[in-house]
Amino acid sequence: MVQQYETVFIATPVLSEAQMKEAVEKYTKLIKDNGGEIVYEEDWGLRQLAYPIQHKTTGFYYLIEFKADTQFVATLETQYHRDERIIRYLTVALDKDAVAYAERRRANKAAKAAPAETANE
Repeated sequence: MVQQYETVFIATPVLSEAQMKEAVEKYTKLIKDNGGEIVYEEDWGLRQLAYPIQHKTTGFYYLIEFKADTQFVATLETQYHRDERIIRYLTVALDKDAVAYAERRRANKAAKAAPAETANE
């Protein structure tokens, strides 16, 4: 059964930008290779952690919304757990209300970005 999910992972702050992109590419490819579909991706960048994790106070946050089979989430989280670059992760299944909220949030973000892009032209 295909379900829509949202996963956020926090990567260690010692990664270079290229290493972070490589980590993101690894997980998006994993999702696609297992029959999933990427709905949305968002790089939240380097942020302060609420509490130290592995003696680190910051981390690179990345959000991926995707559709996949319910069995796939265990595979994804196993890969997160094995990856030393990932210090925390959370994957949640989205119900219809959460999907609608995520769509509205994306539309609002796109609407805010559009005037800024036309002002720069």
